[in-house]
Amino acid sequence: MPITPQDREILRLAVPAFGALVAEPLFLLSDYAIVGHGLGTTAVGALGVAGTVLTTLVNLCVFLAYGTTASVARQTGAGHHERAMRHGVDGIWLALGIGAALIAVMWPLAPPVVDLFGAAPDQAEQAVTYLRISLLGTPGMLVVLAGTGVLRGLQDTVTPLVVAVGSFALNAVLNAWFVLGLDWGIAGSAWGTVLAQTLGATVYVAVVVKGARRLRVPLRPDPAGVRQAGTAGFALLVRTVCLRVVLVVAMVIATRMGQAELAAYAIATQVWTMLAFALDAIAIAGQAITGRALGAGDVEATRRATRRMVTWGVWSGAVLGLLVLAARPLLPGLFDADPQVTEQLLAVLWPVALFQPICGVVFVLDGVLIGAGDQRYLAWAGVWTTLAYLPAAALASGMDIVALWCALGVWMVARLVTLARRAAGSAWLVVGA
Repeated sequence: MPITPQDREILRLAVPAFGALVAEPLFLLSDYAIVGHGLGTTAVGALGVAGTVLTTLVNLCVFLAYGTTASVARQTGAGHHERAMRHGVDGIWLALGIGAALIAVMWPLAPPVVDLFGAAPDQAEQAVTYLRISLLGTPGMLVVLAGTGVLRGLQDTVTPLVVAVGSFALNAVLNAWFVLGLDWGIAGSAWGTVLAQTLGATVYVAVVVKGARRLRVPLRPDPAGVRQAGTAGFALLVRTVCLRVVLVVAMVIATRMGQAELAAYAIATQVWTMLAFALDAIAIAGQAITGRALGAGDVEATRRATRRMVTWGVWSGAVLGLLVLAARPLLPGLFDADPQVTEQLLAVLWPVALFQPICGVVFVLDGVLIGAGDQRYLAWAGVWTTLAYLPAAALASGMDIVALWCALGVWMVARLVTLARRAAGSAWLVVGA
């Protein structure tokens, strides 16, 4: 398809966002590769359980990025740059507070939470070790979310790319050193990720502080602003809880199928997550462009951008699906998978690939509606699509991980229907700051 000026605007935001988003799942993918080579299948399964818990905790707070992107972009479109930066500062303080609270709450709960997955005793012990150490990095992880949201709202996706690539490289080096060099076991993998994420958060804080000082925005926490940021993100929290319920239920079912099935499902999940983040790059552009356009009162530009980004989503999903199929024979070797895990992984990569075009449209429309501030609808849609998924998951629980992945496909189709129906209407096109 020919490249238009609108495409260039989308690509200006989406291409750097693609690099930054892909770097995020590469944190865990590099952990899986290093742990798989150095510690074996049991440790990979433990990492799958602990990684699911940790990812759930962080993703529940994704409103720190998405809500901040939407609010900052809308204020930027309306020309209120000081207000935009004030939203950013409040988001950073909220992230620090939530991170500290997660450490205090989850540290004593780590063993019973891991036990919910029904992992074998040796896997459970390693999972608790990884989870507890990783909790120390949650304030940094959440500050990264909030800082990324500020910069995206300001139409800057290049700086998050630089920080994400640097953090990933540092994480890979530290993990290899701690696990393979110093023989720290799974704890070494956790410490490497904590240090890399914390240093990345430090960079974001420095960037936001510099911008706030330039605009003479106070750096001290504003209780009203922090509270508003938290309450505004509640609907996005509900949406995210629904997403995580689906993925956690799937992980629990995979855990009870056996160690080989769990290891294969954990690896496939990381591949799917990396693809999801890649497709979400267009959604990030959608958040920033939609918020800015509606803040400036331009409904027609919002419509045109939405249609174009949906087209990009379909084609990107198709390309990624073909890439998965091409790389399918090579992926088990990257994780040093044993024959049983390899057999399971090769089977489940088929549905992972085939659902990518649907994922492309779903992620784009999700980003557009988040950018428009249509969080209440997204929360209710999340509830209904989760209810559509649960019977399919229950049916798959008595079968295999391919059936389990097809149940996830039912969920994605339900999301497609609810999001497309909303985008076709006009209730979400609210203009102004």
